[in-house]
Amino acid sequence: MERSADLKVFITNRDSTCDECGENLGPKAWITLNRDKGALCLACADLDHLVFLPSGNTALTRRSHDHSTLSAVVLKWSKSRERYERQGLLVEEEALKKAERECLADEEIRARQREREAERRAKVDSQYIERFAKLVRALFPGCPPGREVAIAEHACLKYSGRIGRTATAKSLAGHAIRLAVIAHVRHVESSYDTLLAMGLDRGEARARVAGKVDKILSKWQRNVD
Repeated sequence: MERSADLKVFITNRDSTCDECGENLGPKAWITLNRDKGALCLACADLDHLVFLPSGNTALTRRSHDHSTLSAVVLKWSKSRERYERQGLLVEEEALKKAERECLADEEIRARQREREAERRAKVDSQYIERFAKLVRALFPGCPPGREVAIAEHACLKYSGRIGRTATAKSLAGHAIRLAVIAHVRHVESSYDTLLAMGLDRGEARARVAGKVDKILSKWQRNVD
C-alpha cells in the first residue's frame, strides 16, 4: 500500500485548466495528474483542505508527514536544472500543529541541555581556577592576600591563549604556575607596561624590569608566617 506522501502536486509554469470542473486555474496553478481524469485542481482532487509546509525544516516535515493521514509532495519544474524540484509538503493542519508543538518541546529540551552544559563547564572552570590559585599560594606563600585568585583568574581566562589555558598548565605543573606569577608581577608590580607604552621592544622592557621582578618573586616565595 502506498503512503499518502506518494501523492504529487505540481506547480505549473503556464496557464492550466482543471479537466474535471473546467475552471481556468491561471499561471502557477497547483494541480494533480490523474491517469483517467487528467489535470485536477486541488478541490477536485480533495486536497484543498491540506496546508502547505515549505521545505527547509527536516524535523518539522518528517513529523508533519508522520502525523498526517493524507499528504502530498509539492513539485515545481526547474528550467535551469531541467528537473522537478521539491518545494514542500501538503499536510493536514492538525498534523502540522502537532509537529510544531513537538519541535518546540524539543528546542526547549535542547535549550535546557545547553544551560546545564554551560553550568557544568562553568563549575569545572571554577574548580580549576580554585586549584590553580591554591597552587599559586603554595608556591608563593608570601604573595599579598587574594592575589593568588587574581593571578589564577587572569591566567585561566577561557579562549585567551594565556598560560593557564595551556595543556601544561591544565596539568598544574609548577613551571606553568611560576610563569603565570611572573607575568602578573611584571604587569602589576613593575613599570613593564609603561616601558611598552613608550615604544620599547618587549625583550628590552623585560630586561629592564627583570631585577625588580626577581626581587618580588623571592619575597613572595618566602613564607611570611
